[in-house]
Amino acid sequence: MPYLLDRRSAPQAAVAAAFVAAFAFFHVPWASADAALTVAKAAATADNMMPVNVGDELGIFRKHGLALKILDFNSGSKMAQAVAAGSIDLADGAGSEMALIAKGAPMKAVCEDEGTFPFLSVGVPVDSAVTSAADLKGRKMGVSSPGSLTDWLAQELARKEGWGPDDLKRVGIGSGTASVTAAFRDHLVDADISATSLFLNMEEKKIGRLLIPVTDFEGDAAAGMIYASDRLITANPGAIRAFLAGWLETIRYMRAHKAETVKIESGITGFSPAVMGREYDLTIGMFKDDCRFDPQGLATLRRSFIDLKLLAEPPDMAKLYTDAFVPN
Repeated sequence: MPYLLDRRSAPQAAVAAAFVAAFAFFHVPWASADAALTVAKAAATADNMMPVNVGDELGIFRKHGLALKILDFNSGSKMAQAVAAGSIDLADGAGSEMALIAKGAPMKAVCEDEGTFPFLSVGVPVDSAVTSAADLKGRKMGVSSPGSLTDWLAQELARKEGWGPDDLKRVGIGSGTASVTAAFRDHLVDADISATSLFLNMEEKKIGRLLIPVTDFEGDAAAGMIYASDRLITANPGAIRAFLAGWLETIRYMRAHKAETVKIESGITGFSPAVMGREYDLTIGMFKDDCRFDPQGLATLRRSFIDLKLLAEPPDMAKLYTDAFVPN
């Protein structure tokens, strides 16, 4: 159900609708009515990607002429593979997936949707003796996979603590709730970098606890991106503009309606409204208002590609994104 109801009389509503339709026809390059788009998320319950689900459930994307099919993946690389296979139109993921474009993934970043990382944190098992980042020296840190965003963030933590390359042992354990929970219960790792909401939920269930948010040691790094397949850029650029308009409208709605947002997100994650309410307060400010690409964040991202050995040489970042679809 759309989140706005027209309370005007039928004749008034008809006139208004005709005016809006005429204005859209002559001035706004939206997609055709109910254009079907397959949208991928690099993680099912990551807070920075849930506006796709929120906007879809509220009818905001349909208001912009789009019918979404949302697919969840458990890594950015698998999501990019699906784009390459031609089954994905738009993809919501981390900025680190831009390296895959340099390697040949047929897509481009079309929106920087977050610059920082409050949606990610370092967590530890509930019975851990670790009380600060300094206590992690010499211990095992869980990351989603080698070469991932969380792998780089673990390296950044070690670098900013002044540690050597072997002072924080990184272990790929996946990013799903079940895998991280099992790793904590069996003490396979001493800490993990994952979704902030996951550790808040672990606190509620006495499994783990949040140690520090990633924003304690990492600033602007072009954290989140929306990508469009090269095929969609060529075939239906209006659909991209419509999606970004719906995305930004969803962000505005979320900021103004905490209770409704928390209810929807709780249904997506399976975490309690209390957990998602805390998460909302920590992360709602991370979303950008305009999709614009930040040069400083892109520069940090460029460095990360070399740190992770994803690329042999720093890429020309201008070839990995386009601002042609950024709303005026």
